[in-house]
Amino acid sequence: MCQTRRHRAKLRAVDLAVGDLVIACDVVIHPLLGDAFVICDRAGEPLTAMSAVDLDRPSEIPIIAEPGKLPPGGGALLLNRIAERAAHPLRYAGPYPTPALYRALVRSFRASADEATFCDDVLGRALRLARNEVPVDFTPAPHVRVEFSRGFTEVRDGVERAVVDGVTYAPDSLARLVEHRAEVWFGTTRYAHVATFSDAGLLVDGPHAIPASTSDVIGREFPLPLRAAIAELIADAVPPPLIVAAREVVTRRTITWADLGARGARRTPTGFAVHAAIWEHVSPLGLAHVALALVDVLAPVVTQAIVAELQPRLPA
Repeated sequence: MCQTRRHRAKLRAVDLAVGDLVIACDVVIHPLLGDAFVICDRAGEPLTAMSAVDLDRPSEIPIIAEPGKLPPGGGALLLNRIAERAAHPLRYAGPYPTPALYRALVRSFRASADEATFCDDVLGRALRLARNEVPVDFTPAPHVRVEFSRGFTEVRDGVERAVVDGVTYAPDSLARLVEHRAEVWFGTTRYAHVATFSDAGLLVDGPHAIPASTSDVIGREFPLPLRAAIAELIADAVPPPLIVAAREVVTRRTITWADLGARGARRTPTGFAVHAAIWEHVSPLGLAHVALALVDVLAPVVTQAIVAELQPRLPA
């Protein structure tokens, strides 16, 4: 991952623990980042690397070489720590201005532009490993993280997000935060109530188990013509630089109905799985509603798959 170890960083004299991560603040030479810190787990095992920034007085958003290697929520927690220490707006100057990064950043910053602007050249930047600034300012606005045994809430302008058993609940999503309640919705049907939180983000009810799906479509694969039709719809929902890749990925890989609990879709070794409850609860509204629901849950995981495959294979 990183090559020659160099001098002890002048930026910070000690390592920094952030949740389950430890930032080893010895500067190393990284083939993508140049001067970098190694990000380790609590046991000291290296996970990936981040650009060497002043962690007490950050002047830029750090670049994480392989964010997919961080534990769920680890990257967002690190960004929130950066927001807590930053004294002025920051910018990102790395090769991966992805939708996932933008959405992680706006949990702890206020952005001067929308997601489409931030992600405008994501494919080109990834291919050329760009290091110039993306012209979007992120003004620090950190949240307060309130933890409980099976997750946490993020409180800023009220409870803005909850994570329960690794699933994120936010407004206007399938795993939804509705008036301090974590719920799972398919179409107009509330499928499950998972937990309730106080105004301060404390858990006051739950977490409750999500019912298993008994749909008879579980295990069935989408035929090629259906995948091709969905691919065209997803192409309209991903950042413009990823349109061609999204069409190819969705058309050529399998899509299978499955029971995914609180998740609408996920990646599989051969493609993607989508929750069978979409068919059970949305199809009565019409096939057009099913198509839109599939696009809503598949577009983010298709984007994640494309971006993950764009990241270069770096030498050890």
